[in-house]
Order: sequence, then C-alpha cells, then structure tokens
Amino acid sequence: MLSSSCVLAFASLLAASPVPQDALPSAEGAPIAHELRFDWTRDGVITGVGGVLWIGSEALLKKQLAPESCRWCDRNPDGTDSLNRLDKWGRGLAGSTEEQRKHADTWSNVVDFAVLPVGVLGTQYALSQGSGAPRSFFAQDAGIIIETAVLASVLNQAVKFTAGRERPFVHVLPEDQKPLTAKPEDNNLSFYSGHTNLAFALVVSAGTVAELRGYKNRAWIWAVGLPLATTVPLLRMAADKHYLTDVITGAVLGSAFGVAVPRLLHGRLNESSSALSLRVSGGPRGAVLSGRF
Repeated sequence: MLSSSCVLAFASLLAASPVPQDALPSAEGAPIAHELRFDWTRDGVITGVGGVLWIGSEALLKKQLAPESCRWCDRNPDGTDSLNRLDKWGRGLAGSTEEQRKHADTWSNVVDFAVLPVGVLGTQYALSQGSGAPRSFFAQDAGIIIETAVLASVLNQAVKFTAGRERPFVHVLPEDQKPLTAKPEDNNLSFYSGHTNLAFALVVSAGTVAELRGYKNRAWIWAVGLPLATTVPLLRMAADKHYLTDVITGAVLGSAFGVAVPRLLHGRLNESSSALSLRVSGGPRGAVLSGRF
C-alpha cells in the first residue's frame, strides 16, 4: 500500500512539472532552427569599431597609410624581374587591352559590393523563413555575416599597408610612369586581395551560420555562393589588379574568418559541454526522459 502511494505521488509530481519545448517531440516534418549566441551590444561594438577602422583606413587615411614605394617589389637588387612562376602564369588571365581590364575591374566591384551582399542576405532570409525561424533570427544572421566581413577586412587592410606589394599593372610600368597612375596611393596594395577576402568571408560566414542554425536547404548557400565568390578573384586578375597568390590568400583568409567568427563567437545556445546529462520531466502527455549521451 505504501509503495503504491509513493508511485502515485511521484506520478503526480511528474504530471505537474512543465515539459520544456525542446524535450517535446516536434511535429512530423516541422523544421528546427537552433538559437545562437548573439549580443547586440557586444557584437554592435565589435562591428562598429571594426567598420570605422576598415572604412576610415580606406576612405580617409589611405594616402597617409599606404607606402609611397613598394616594399615587396618582385625585383632583384639589380632591378631584374624576380616574380615567381605561379604569379607569372596567373598574369595570363589579365585582359589583353585596357578596355577589357577596365570592364573586369568594374564587374569585380559590382559583384563584390552589390550582387554578393544582396544575394547572400536574400538567400539567408529565404532559408530562415523556409525553416520556420522567427524573423529575429535573420536579423542576428545578418549581424554575424556583417561582423565577419568587417573583421576580415580590418586584418586585410593592416596586411596590405604593411606588405606594400606592387600591383601587377604597376610592376610592368617604367619607373617614371608609376607615379602617374590614376591612384598612386593604391599602387602598392596588391597583397592580399581585399575583394576576394570580402567575397569569401560573406559566403562562408553565411553558410556556417546556416549550418549552425540547421536551416533546411542550406546547401544552396554553398552551391550558389561559392561559385559566385570565385568569379571575384578571376575578375581581379583579369583587371590586372592582383596576382594569383594575392587572390588565393584572400580566399583562404576570408574563408577562415567565415568559419571562425560564427563558430567561436556565435555557437549554439543550450548545448552542454558535458558528455552526459539526464533530465526527467512530465506533463499532460505523460513523463518524458531526455538527455545527452
């Protein structure tokens, strides 16, 4: 009799305990989007400060920060060309006429600063809504993607001003013609490609966020975004603005930021680091045993 009373009392306690939403079985086919760590104050400050450093160094302080002469000139002390074979081969992609090179330069700007950002954010919105996520998730996703792009670009600016590599089209000019380019302050900022760095930071961060969220059809970010991002370095080399090693480095570092920033700063919430956890709860539908093993 006593044992029966204990069982009834225990069952009553279970019935009175609320069932957490994440412990209940989801409706068949219902998508689940994970919450990520995001703080508007913290991430707003990081993005804001980074944006000031990036845009300020590009738009306001470039003439003061950019080296007047190359530090990385790809020339021997006697003035002969010392450009490596890989970059010599890559220069074969440069347009053969000035008009072709200008068209490539224009299109690289259009893709990098218009098509890719709009496309990436638009696709991210479609994925979040298609997965049944609240609209606040897309706002956070956009914040993470922008934060990643800004941080990647700050490092890029610092390396460019420090390395001082001469651009390909400047490298082939006679010495007396180099100061006469349209933007002399831009002559020695070849390494590494900022356009490529930005393109891959945008796409890879969006893909990483979509993976962390668990969005349905998230493969579209990779399937469409990566080929589109790859057009940017090809156009930069076609414009004779960058060497092959410049764009490879930009792609690698942009991708690294695209993975690291979302995963290190914005991992999933409510994921226990312990190997074993167990929880018993209940509700009108009965008792639920849940845990992580």
